[in-house]
Amino acid sequence: MSNFDDKLDQAKSKGKEALGKVTGDKKTEAEGKTEGAVNAAKEKLDDAKDTAKGAVEGLKKGTDKDED
Repeated sequence: MSNFDDKLDQAKSKGKEALGKVTGDKKTEAEGKTEGAVNAAKEKLDDAKDTAKGAVEGLKKGTDKDED
């Protein structure tokens, strides 16, 4: 998922949570909070994947230099 999509999902969940608060709909508010937590977890997972990819690429480059 792209960074833009992540931010859009976060905005949707915040909007849903706010709508639930304004209307007094506890279910909608809870759904917004839950979706926000899921989106935050997805974003952290994506960050971890990017970090791991960077580490692997760094190791590959280091190994390539050792072979020269």
